[in-house]
Amino acid sequence: MAINIDQLKKKIIYRSNYRGTKEMDTLLSSFTKKYIDQLNEEELNLLSDLLKYDDENLYKFNQGQDLSTKIKLNKITELFKNYNYINE
Repeated sequence: MAINIDQLKKKIIYRSNYRGTKEMDTLLSSFTKKYIDQLNEEELNLLSDLLKYDDENLYKFNQGQDLSTKIKLNKITELFKNYNYINE
């Protein structure tokens, strides 16, 4: 069953806003808000995949620290890796 773009965006927005920590809620929701309307379906699916990682590894990935898991590099993960929400 295929999911439509609007449903996928809503799912991504929800998952980026309700993580486990306030810091990750802020980081991921601001990242999502900035980019979600610029992404095509393939990129939205990559963002959805990124959100499947745990908060600790996502935060470390964003901060350039060592991870306990491997995050596959692609356009979305590169954007996230270089994203700094403090300056937004």
